[in-house]
Amino acid sequence: MIKIFKADESHVAGIAKVCTEGYWATYQELLTKERIQRIVEEFYNHERILQEVTHSDRNWGGYFVAVENNVVVGAGGGGGMIDETTGELYVLYVDPSRRNEGIGTMILDAITKQQKEEFNATEQWVSVAKGNMKGIPFYEARGFVFQHERASYGNAEGEDYVSLRYFRKL
Repeated sequence: MIKIFKADESHVAGIAKVCTEGYWATYQELLTKERIQRIVEEFYNHERILQEVTHSDRNWGGYFVAVENNVVVGAGGGGGMIDETTGELYVLYVDPSRRNEGIGTMILDAITKQQKEEFNATEQWVSVAKGNMKGIPFYEARGFVFQHERASYGNAEGEDYVSLRYFRKL
């Protein structure tokens, strides 16, 4: 049975694993290996995740994990508020071998509940890489609507990757 709850220090390695594997599985056809490695090293390293599971405030709601048999099978983070009533989802990955089991939806629901109950969010935003045909249909099926494009966060000099901004009312 899968359980969804707020992560703590004991989940750091599992979050790093599922996010790293999920990122590679999602972007291996879209991004260069160098960019994937750079993003993984920056965002999914032990020290950063440890700080992010032990720190939670209005700007960063922490990580939620999906755990089955003491193994992290999915993780989502952010839940941060980008203004008084607007929540942002920053990261959501599921073990690539566990896709299409509803795990991502359960994590998204937990983050959304946190944003609504703790921070009074009335709308939610997410960025999805242009061409990400794992993420785009997932978010659209959950009521997110495309709003605009912008340069991807983390573009290095000479990179011109694009993120699609999606929005939904809560």
